Amino acid sequence: MKYDFTSIMDRHGKDAIAVDGLGTAPGFAPDAPKEGFDAIPMWVADMNFPTVPTIPEAIIERAKHPAYGYFAPTDEYFNSIIQWHEKRNGATGLTKECIGYENGVLGGVVSALDAFSAPGDAVLLHSPTYIGFTMCVGNNGRKIVHSPLKKDAEGVWRMDYEDMDKKIKENKIHVAIFCNPHNPCGRVWEKWEIEKAMEVYKNNHCLVISDEIWSDIILNGHKHTPVQSVSEDARNRTIAVYAPSKTFNLAGLVGSYHIIYNEYLRDRVAAQSSKPHYNDMNVLSMHALIGAYKPEGYEWVDELCEVLSGNINYACDYIAAHFQGVTFSKPQGTYMMFLDCTEWCEKHGKTIDELEKLGWSVGVAWQDGRMFHGPCAIRLNLALPLSRVKEAMSRLDKYVFNA
Repeated sequence: MKYDFTSIMDRHGKDAIAVDGLGTAPGFAPDAPKEGFDAIPMWVADMNFPTVPTIPEAIIERAKHPAYGYFAPTDEYFNSIIQWHEKRNGATGLTKECIGYENGVLGGVVSALDAFSAPGDAVLLHSPTYIGFTMCVGNNGRKIVHSPLKKDAEGVWRMDYEDMDKKIKENKIHVAIFCNPHNPCGRVWEKWEIEKAMEVYKNNHCLVISDEIWSDIILNGHKHTPVQSVSEDARNRTIAVYAPSKTFNLAGLVGSYHIIYNEYLRDRVAAQSSKPHYNDMNVLSMHALIGAYKPEGYEWVDELCEVLSGNINYACDYIAAHFQGVTFSKPQGTYMMFLDCTEWCEKHGKTIDELEKLGWSVGVAWQDGRMFHGPCAIRLNLALPLSRVKEAMSRLDKYVFNA
């Protein structure tokens, strides 16, 4: 490996809620571990790897100039995005005009919701559901309607197209949020699956907001298909939202962007996001993206996906072999696992709260899956050096599932 994915970073005192936030947000953050155990951060969805060196280099180089006044995004910024999507996702016809800054993916989702729906309107989501969607849709006065994903005979999460169609019609839904790849289930949707979903949306005159923030983190040979690429209708029906934050661990810098090919949709979203005057780019965030999308960034992401694939494979094999009563669908993308602990809890007379706290007490800082509409589930972040993943599995084996 050219880049470092094995060193254990000390993130304490560096503004990281993943380690310094333990025990500080009841009901959201895991508790701090008991004495004798260090914390292994496996909850909040950021990574415990140093990012590609071209990012801090770009930030430092810009920060050397002692003026940080008003600015406009450069052609280099837009060209970096265009080239990234052409090379990695096969995008065609992407121009500067199709790209717009968003102050976070969820900010983009809210702008699109405000542009094309009103408070009280229903919005379709698949469940399990990313907690950020739950909060931003609910906090902005929309009604959430879930279409549950179902596991097939091989344990792979699938969309229920008949249920989607039924829920859209019953609730007069005209805006849906699509997660591609899916968080927290880790599905990398195949082209035919997206095509069928888009036919449902098309037949019901439903606008699609596609969160594709995980599109670079694809595991074990799977391939990302952008929603906008499956048909001309999908290209014109979809507001897609991206960011380098998940890919390069830049969430603290804030800086996402939309890709909208349809001029009408683009104008309405831009008009909505401009009204509160919050949606302005940070100059260092712009340079971070440019640094990320340099040639070294392409190499770094390929190595990252190889490392994460190994981590996922190790964790899946270990859990299947050692944690009887814990089931999962192997993630195809993202670095999160979604564990169904229903059978284990029933067999051992434990609640999901008790199980979570057992893990927290020995430093495995995993996350309550009920936030993601998994009634007896835990979400597990595997973006750590493999040595830390192995240590977490060992502790769960010795002190939690087989104590």
